[in-house]
Amino acid sequence: MDFMEKAKIRLQSWITHNDHHQEEYEMFAEQLEEANKMDSAKYVREMIELTSKSNECLRQALNEL
Repeated sequence: MDFMEKAKIRLQSWITHNDHHQEEYEMFAEQLEEANKMDSAKYVREMIELTSKSNECLRQALNEL
């Protein structure tokens, strides 16, 4: 397997990994909101947005390969 094939696999793996974490973060933010911990939930939701942005960067990198 050459470098480019490995790079594509690595990027796709990171995207999938981040997607799973993002789902967990969303569930956790909802739990925090249910516990009336809105400030904490706000920061977790901010991190969800950042994770989404980082995944978009990874997808763009994958598309450029």
